[in-house]
Amino acid sequence: MNNALSPRPPRIDPRRPVVITPAGLRRIVLGSSEGERLASRLGTHEAAKQARSVGPFSRCVLVVAHAERGTLDEHARQVVAAAAILAAPDTEVVLATLGACADDASALGADRLLVQAEGGRDQSTPVAAAAWLQALCAQLQPTTLYLPDRDADGDLGRRHAVAQGLSLAAGVVEIQSGQLRARAQARLDALCDSAQVVLLAPGAAKTDLPFIGLGQPWSTEAPAWPVATASAFRDLGVQAGDARTVALEEADFILSAGNGVTDLALFNQLAEALGAATGASRVAVDDGRFPRAKQIGATGKTVKATTYMAVGISGAVQHLQGIKACRHVIAVNTDPAAAIAKRADLVAVDDGAAVMRELLTLIQQHQAKKKVTA
Repeated sequence: MNNALSPRPPRIDPRRPVVITPAGLRRIVLGSSEGERLASRLGTHEAAKQARSVGPFSRCVLVVAHAERGTLDEHARQVVAAAAILAAPDTEVVLATLGACADDASALGADRLLVQAEGGRDQSTPVAAAAWLQALCAQLQPTTLYLPDRDADGDLGRRHAVAQGLSLAAGVVEIQSGQLRARAQARLDALCDSAQVVLLAPGAAKTDLPFIGLGQPWSTEAPAWPVATASAFRDLGVQAGDARTVALEEADFILSAGNGVTDLALFNQLAEALGAATGASRVAVDDGRFPRAKQIGATGKTVKATTYMAVGISGAVQHLQGIKACRHVIAVNTDPAAAIAKRADLVAVDDGAAVMRELLTLIQQHQAKKKVTA
């Protein structure tokens, strides 16, 4: 009898990173490098979402919102999502943006997209926007009009409701069973019946929808933007202020400096050209280059900008906590393995000063070209 012990097979650590195969099976592979290759090749993909409804549509709801820098912010996206969730199968969700918008309408939940480029915040006036919306509603005859309850969008919805004698619900935080829950006071809500014009507060709906919209472009003739007429009143439009003085918590575009930024004059010049508020990492603040009010991070300001551009910031944990709510993050760093690169949507691996000079040159060339064609 052979008492020699046979060699044991290698043990598999149950805590090893696993690979989910296309068949949905959980697979653990010995050898970290092989496992990484399989993970990249067999990585899981989200199942394709189905369309909410393919029609035919007998009626529609209309969502109107201003776009900023070619995109809708989170609040506007929530309003589109709410309209899509509430829409019946025979109801088309039409999204109309005031200002250029390059967002994927189907992912937002919209079935049809109308982009009114002349209606951007910088060009439009409240009177013109209200006249255009009145013409659009006369053409579509929507059962409900949805807008974000904030600044220009909220003003537009109120103007339209008053001019057309429509029922209005503002500050809506919840819609359920044909009833609206709106914020009445700081600690009190009020219930009311469904309205024809609904202004939604932030957080009324989640944008992660289980379905998609048809996302079709506008194919019929849309109302033309009203031509300015003589009036006793003159609308001066929107006057842009110095974006660098905007509170970081309210800024939509932030240019932030880290330890890698030494040319402060160039940094401030670029921020002014971009129309961006300025922030800084804790290291740059501790060095005295920026005031404490500019510090972004867990021990400073928590920001939720649409665009956050970090120059020369490595990305400490505390700093990443401060920018976790930002929608788009651009990182400029000489180290491609820096922590900020994992959080960023776009990474430029180069010297921060060189990138800032190149960006500034491009902006100046673009502005000069606009002056020549104007």
